[in-house]
Amino acid sequence: MPSFYHTWLPFIYLYGVGGVFFVLGLIFAIKSNALNLKKKKHKYWLRVLIFGYLYFMFIHAFFTIAALYW
Repeated sequence: MPSFYHTWLPFIYLYGVGGVFFVLGLIFAIKSNALNLKKKKHKYWLRVLIFGYLYFMFIHAFFTIAALYW
């Protein structure tokens, strides 16, 4: 069985540090009005971006677990 440092630490780093940059990017987009949350279309794209981030994080976790235990 691979250790925590070889399996989950890279996952945590990827989505933790990457998540910080993702959130900072969203904040900059909102503050610069590149993403205006008063517009319905922009709210839709914000949800798409957040869903996409969580979707890939879930898929990555699922396949990591599958590789470790199946």
